[in-house]
Amino acid sequence: MLTVTAVNNAKPKDKPYKLSDEKGLYLFIQPGGGKLWRFDYRFIAKRKTLALGSYPDVTLSEARDRRDTARKQLANDIDPGESKKAVKTSGLAAAANSLEVVAREWAISYFTNKSASHQDRTVRRLENYIFPWLGNKPISEITAPQILEVIKRIENLNKLETAHRTMQATSQVFRYAVQTGRALRDPTVDLRGALPAPIVKHMAAFTEPKEIAELLRAIDGFTGSITVQVALRLSPLVFVRPSELRTAKWADIDLESNQWRYRVSKTNTMHLVPLSIQAAKLFAEIHALSGHGEFVFQGGHDPKKPMSAAAINAALQRMGYDTKTEITAHGFRAMARTILHERLNIDPYIIEHQLAHKVPDALGAAYNRTKFIEQRTAMMQSWADYLDELKAGAKVLPFKQA
Repeated sequence: MLTVTAVNNAKPKDKPYKLSDEKGLYLFIQPGGGKLWRFDYRFIAKRKTLALGSYPDVTLSEARDRRDTARKQLANDIDPGESKKAVKTSGLAAAANSLEVVAREWAISYFTNKSASHQDRTVRRLENYIFPWLGNKPISEITAPQILEVIKRIENLNKLETAHRTMQATSQVFRYAVQTGRALRDPTVDLRGALPAPIVKHMAAFTEPKEIAELLRAIDGFTGSITVQVALRLSPLVFVRPSELRTAKWADIDLESNQWRYRVSKTNTMHLVPLSIQAAKLFAEIHALSGHGEFVFQGGHDPKKPMSAAAINAALQRMGYDTKTEITAHGFRAMARTILHERLNIDPYIIEHQLAHKVPDALGAAYNRTKFIEQRTAMMQSWADYLDELKAGAKVLPFKQA
C-alpha cells in the first residue's frame, strides 16, 4: 500500500512510471511532474482504466474512496468508466443515481451495435419529454403517476406514437436500473393500457404493376448526383432498409460472388443479400467513384460519411412523388413483398427471410442468413428481370390462382 510520504517523495523520471497501491489503484507519474490517480479494472473481459483525478487535488484517501465506489459499481455489473461518461454528459455529478444519468448510461451500452440514427432519436425523446421533469430525480423514487403525467403531455401534443415510444424507452431505462441495483422495479408496468393504442401507419408504397413501371421509368430519368442516382436505382432491386442501403460498406460487398453481407442494426443479426446481375452492375458502376473509401454512397460534403438519410426521399419528391401518400424510400420493401408473392408466386416465408425479418420456422429455429439461399438468389434475379420487363412495357404477370 502507498503512503502519503511515498506519494509526496515520488519524483519524475525520463519516462512515465507507476506507484501501485492495492485493488487496482495506482499513481501515474509523468515526466513533467504530474501525478495522476488511475484504477485498472476488467469489464466483460476487457481491460479498462478509470481516471480518478490528480494529486494533490485528490488525496490518497480520496483516491481510495473513488476506487471503492468504482468497485461497488462493478459488483452491480456497472461499468465505472461508462457511468462517469453518463454523469459528465448529464451535468448531474451530484446525482449519480438520477434518472438522466442512468438513462445516458443505459444508452451507451444498449446502442453499441445499433444504428446512430436510432440512438439519436431515442435519446432526443428522453431529452425533450422526460429529463426536464424527471431527469434529476433519484430513479428509485420515481412513481408510475409521475411518469404518466409526463407521458400524457406528449399525448396532448397529438403525438401518440411518440408517447408510446418514449414510454418504451423509459421502461428500458428502468429495467436497466433494476439490473444494476439502482431501482427495485419498473413502474411503467403499472401503466399498461394508460395510453390509447397507436394508429398503425404503413409506409407509402406502390403495389400495382402500372404504377411501378411509371416509377421505374421516372427513376431512370432522374438527373441528380451519380451517388443518388445509383442508390435510387438499387432501392427496388435489393429492397433493404433505407438506412442499410445508404450506409452500405465496400468491405461487405463481394462483386465476385455477387453477395452483400452485413449486420442488420434493427435485429442485430447478420444478413445476406444475393445481388442480381442488374444490382451487381450498379455496384460496379459506383465503385469507380467511391471504391477507394469506406462507404458505397458517400456524403456530398464529407466523403468519409455516408449519404444523407433524406437523400432518397428528397429525390422521389424532386421527381414529383408524394412520400407520405405515394412512395417512400422504405416503401420499396412493401412493394417487393407484395409483388413477389402476388405476381411471381414466391413463398412468403422465403420473402420474409430476404427481408431479414425474424420469422421462426415450424421447429422454432431463428432466422438464418443462409437459409433458402438458392431460392433467394433465384428470386432476386427473377425480381430484377421482372422490373426490367415492367419498365420496358412488357406484359405483366397475372395474379396467382387460388
